[in-house]
Amino acid sequence: MATRLFEERAHAAIYRKYRFSPQKNLQGVIFSYLEEKRVSPGQLAVDVGCGSGQSTRMLAKHFEKVVGTDISEAQIEEARRAPQPPNVSYLVCPAEDLPFKDGSVDLVTAFAAVHWFDGPRFLREVDRVLKPSGCVVFSSYNWDMQLCYKDCTDELTEIFREVVEQLFTFRNKKLKSLENDYQEIFDSLPFQEKKRMTDIFDKIPLSVADIIGYIQSLSQYRLYLEAQPEEAKSLLQNTERRFLETMGVSSRDTQLELRTKHICILGCKSS
Repeated sequence: MATRLFEERAHAAIYRKYRFSPQKNLQGVIFSYLEEKRVSPGQLAVDVGCGSGQSTRMLAKHFEKVVGTDISEAQIEEARRAPQPPNVSYLVCPAEDLPFKDGSVDLVTAFAAVHWFDGPRFLREVDRVLKPSGCVVFSSYNWDMQLCYKDCTDELTEIFREVVEQLFTFRNKKLKSLENDYQEIFDSLPFQEKKRMTDIFDKIPLSVADIIGYIQSLSQYRLYLEAQPEEAKSLLQNTERRFLETMGVSSRDTQLELRTKHICILGCKSS
């Protein structure tokens, strides 16, 4: 069964503001693979579980047409509010029931999303809509993140990990796929040509306010907020205070660096 946790309008607005798009090194791995398989440039790419479109827009330079899909109307509304390349559009639909003809799609992607889907049904649907020699990209960052600022990287990272641990109680069981680096999803992908990478690293410049916003966008924080609203708000306030004190600064606009580690499944359907 698919899981639906990102449908509130307030959550969708936070998601659009604070979630980051795929970064340089991950993009390099993806587009090198697609060029090797002669899928980029291509005709049609479909970004499933696109949220507010951060990953969808990234594909625009490489395909004649890009369609982002999401089951959440609120997320799609937020995606449409952002400036769009003319070849990008969005649809509300389930990942397991894509409105595309058999063998019509060059690329199916899912960024920080595939773990939320009904895996067997989604993979059957991917196989149906992909052209012969079409490709898939399923990627997400995991919790192996670092916050870097001058000489207090270890302290900041420990604070961040404490927050993740505190939210662990409220995580959905679907997030277990991230803990095994998408191994189960990789094993279930019905293509002979496939590979799974777990050592792609990127650096993202963010402010303290951006990091707090990112935490606020997490599904487990939203569940915490619903269950214990005062405690959840207090967690954000205390975390921001601890970051600023550790960095020795007073402005939440102070820049630091988030270092991320990505999981990426790449696959190609047989011709």
